[in-house]
Amino acid sequence: MTTRTDNARADPPIESRDDLLRVFAKGEKPADRWRIGTEHEKFVYRKDDRRAPSYDEPGGIRDLLMGLTEFGWSPVEEGGNVIALAGPDGNVSLEPAGQFELSGAPLDHLHQTCAEAGRHLRQVKAVGDRLGVGFLGLGMWPDKARDELPRMPKGRYAIMLRHMPRVGGLGLDMMLRTCTIQVNLDYASEADMARKFRVGLALQPLATALFANSPFTEGRPNGFLSFRSHIWSDTDPHRTGMLPFVFEDGFGYERYCDYALDVPMYFVYRDGRYIDAAGLSFRDFLEGRLEALPGEKPRLSDWVDHLSTAFPEVRLKSFLEMRGADGGPWSRICALPALWVGLLYDQGALDAAWDEVRHWSLEERQRLRDDVPRLGLQARTPAGESLRDLGRRVLDLADAGLRARARLNSIGENESGFLDPLREILARGKTPAEMLLDRYRGEWAGDVSRVYDDMSF
Repeated sequence: MTTRTDNARADPPIESRDDLLRVFAKGEKPADRWRIGTEHEKFVYRKDDRRAPSYDEPGGIRDLLMGLTEFGWSPVEEGGNVIALAGPDGNVSLEPAGQFELSGAPLDHLHQTCAEAGRHLRQVKAVGDRLGVGFLGLGMWPDKARDELPRMPKGRYAIMLRHMPRVGGLGLDMMLRTCTIQVNLDYASEADMARKFRVGLALQPLATALFANSPFTEGRPNGFLSFRSHIWSDTDPHRTGMLPFVFEDGFGYERYCDYALDVPMYFVYRDGRYIDAAGLSFRDFLEGRLEALPGEKPRLSDWVDHLSTAFPEVRLKSFLEMRGADGGPWSRICALPALWVGLLYDQGALDAAWDEVRHWSLEERQRLRDDVPRLGLQARTPAGESLRDLGRRVLDLADAGLRARARLNSIGENESGFLDPLREILARGKTPAEMLLDRYRGEWAGDVSRVYDDMSF
């Protein structure tokens, strides 16, 4: 999640609706300037007892952050606590229970993306080895109850933790017990954004199935392949979901702006602290009628903050975020951006992908999204085939898109090799979660703790 370090009072005020829309329009770039931003989270645990470390204990999360400064990262503070790091590879930040996240820099090609992920993982492992902590690549804590997990000293999280139980049954699990991989991508125009948004949203269930990696809760199977995906269905209906309006004629910046304005607020950031505005209206804020800040109108940074508090399957800011994948190992950190770059950054692949999904109805798209957390690749598409069969064609499109980009590494390889982990999943016909369940029922003999041996970085 976003880490704020600036003072909103220095930002320009919002004068009109055009200022709101300009945040989206400023993301427009010609194709030769499109970049790839990859975010990935992992769970941190103590190697001696597999406990999740607190922020301030010796060898805990604060010490982990400070240990990374030896690699050139600069501390970012909030309220006197180091809560993030900034550096040439982007930002390192903390999720609410200490999940460790790299929000990578905007990069030109996937060879750079995978190298960046490798640098980050080598750095955290080097520091972690000294501190006695390890890192787990899953979509959900396999064995931790909510009350076993620490809380990080970030103001926005305190507000969200108070608010989540008011609006959904699983929002605290989303905050405390899940990890994801995400990719952020550019667009050339409003029309290009709309086409990419539609394809990304319609095919997000496929990404969820390919990356499904959260089959355990508190030490036993939970009945899902991606429980992380299921959690989003009971987090907050005002700010999650498949956004049916994206598929309506005329969809663009204006319609997404209206949606975002209707998402209730969480907070306002002023003078280094977060002010609780949970449930209040950004529309009222625009009129100077926000109860938490009476008489004050928002700045552009307030709008950018607010956009970061909507959690649909695909999210628009000044770029598009693909949000459907569970956390996982290094190879899948590289595979997720490969999938979406191949589909969305080549016009031929994008058009062909749209042809695959354009005729699906709202009800059919929603049914597929609802089925995937339990059924994975065996879910049926609106055409009546398995998601696995659709996935084969979609992966072929992504492969062709990556080959057409022709971004080569030092030995002349293009980017299509980063799709190999997904090819293996489709060939096997089993999601990563199903492979874990097979081990649980076989060699692990029902002992979920064995996952630490198999899924740690």
